[in-house]
Amino acid sequence: MVRIPDGLSMDEAAPLLCAGITVYSPMKFHGMHIKSGTKKCGVLGLGGLGHMAVKFAKALGLHVIVISSSPSKEVEARQVLGADDFLLSSDHQAMKVR
Repeated sequence: MVRIPDGLSMDEAAPLLCAGITVYSPMKFHGMHIKSGTKKCGVLGLGGLGHMAVKFAKALGLHVIVISSSPSKEVEARQVLGADDFLLSSDHQAMKVR
């Protein structure tokens, strides 16, 4: 059973219960919630799941790298969501370095 706080509407809770658990569950399974050293999390794509993944990863203290095919997503990834790095999937040289 999941308890939704009194001040949180169902519209606000829905993304956490769907996309949120979809990305948080594997992070927890792979021990990314355990504080030990610098851990990195790559997020492929910045859509519904990608947004939630960046938010959870940053909340867990991870170094977040967003990988996208759309250069226009960089500002949102870095400035709005707080991603640490941004890679264009079409930049093969940058992808090799990472």
